[in-house]
Amino acid sequence: MKQQMPNNHEKINYVELPARNIVTTKAFFESCFGWTFADYGPEYAAFDGAGLDGGFFQSELVASTSSGSALVVFYSERLEETLQKIVRWGGVITKPVFTFPGGRRFHFSEPSGNEFAVWSDK
Repeated sequence: MKQQMPNNHEKINYVELPARNIVTTKAFFESCFGWTFADYGPEYAAFDGAGLDGGFFQSELVASTSSGSALVVFYSERLEETLQKIVRWGGVITKPVFTFPGGRRFHFSEPSGNEFAVWSDK
C-alpha cells in the first residue's frame, strides 16, 4: 500500500497539469522518471513518485512560461544524463544547458508540449 505524504497546513499539496495526449504523457513520465499513475476516466490521470503528487487533465492547452505558466523544475545530480534520458524518451530540449547563480539548468517539453526545467548544483 502506498504511504501517503502528510497534508501540511498551507503548503503546496498537489499540482495539476494539462495534457494534449494523456497516454503519451503518461508513457513519457513512466519511462523517463519512473512515475506511477492512477486513471480516473479517460480525461484524468493522477501521478505519484514525482516528489509532489499531482495529475494530468485532458486539454489542448499547454503549460509554458511563454504564456505565463508557472515552471515546474526538477533537480538532477547528473544533469547531462537526465538530459539524454529525456531526449531518448521523446522529450524536446527547448533551452540547452545554461549556467545561473547557483548551478546549471535546461528546459524541455514533454510529448504533450508542457514545459519543464531541470537544474543541478553540480
